[in-house]
Amino acid sequence: MQRDLSDRIYGGVVGAIAAASVLLLLAPTLVVLIISLTSGMTLKFPPPSWSARWYVELFRSPELLTPALTSLQVALWTTLFSALLGSAAALALARNRSRSARLLDALFMSPMVLPAMAFSLSLLLVFNVIGIRLSFATLVLGHTIVCVPFVIRMVGAAVQQLDPVLVTCSLSLGASRWHIITKVILPSLMPALLTGFALAFARAVGEYGSVIFIAGNLPNVSEIAPLLIVIRLSEFRYADATAIAVVMLVVAFVIIFAVNRLQRWAQAQASS
Repeated sequence: MQRDLSDRIYGGVVGAIAAASVLLLLAPTLVVLIISLTSGMTLKFPPPSWSARWYVELFRSPELLTPALTSLQVALWTTLFSALLGSAAALALARNRSRSARLLDALFMSPMVLPAMAFSLSLLLVFNVIGIRLSFATLVLGHTIVCVPFVIRMVGAAVQQLDPVLVTCSLSLGASRWHIITKVILPSLMPALLTGFALAFARAVGEYGSVIFIAGNLPNVSEIAPLLIVIRLSEFRYADATAIAVVMLVVAFVIIFAVNRLQRWAQAQASS
C-alpha cells in the first residue's frame, strides 16, 4: 500500500513537471500566433479584434516576403553543406584518438560555446582582412560554421556505435569502398544524419546573433527574416514582426516534421 502511494506521488510529480515543461515550451509560440491575428497596430493579448490583415500584407509586400524566402534559402543551403561537411568530419574524427583529432574536434565545436555576437564580429573582421564582400555566400558560410557541430555530434555518435565487423566483412567479400559507404555505412548512419539535418535547419532558419554583423542587410540579397523582425520591433511595427515570425515557425515546423518522418522511415529500413 505504501509503495503504491509513493509510486502515485512520483508519477504525479513527474507528470506535473512534464506538463509545466510542455506549457513553457508551447506558450510563447501560441501567444505569438494569437497576437499575430490582431487587426490593430499594437500587441495586446488577447487581441481586441481578429483579422488576418498582417498575413495578407506579408504575402503582398516583397519588402516583407523576400527576407523570409531568403532565410529559407540560406537555411536549406546551410543544412546541405552542414550535412556534407559534418558527416565527413564525423567519419574522420569519431574513432580517431590522436591529439590532432581531439584538437580538430574541439575546434569544430567552438562555435557552440563562443558568444554569438563575438563570433559574428570575428567573422566580419576575417572577411574584411581577406577582402571578401558581404553577400549571400558569406551569409551561408557563417550559418554553416555555426550549424556543422550539430551534424558532427549526431553522426559521430552513430559512427562510434557502428560495428566495424560490417566493414571488414564487406571488404573480405570483395565490396568496393564506394559500395561499402553507400550500402553499409550510409544506411546505418541515415537516422543520425537526418537528426543532424533537422537540428542544423532549425538553428539556421532562426539564427540571428551569430550572423548579425555579416548579414549585410542588403535588400533582396542578404536581408534575412530574423534581422527584419528585429528592425520591425525597433520601428514599433510589432504586428509585422509577429506575422513574419509565425510564417517562419510554420514553415520550419513543416520541414522538421517531414524530416522526422523520413528519420522514422530510415530507422525502419535499417532495422529490417
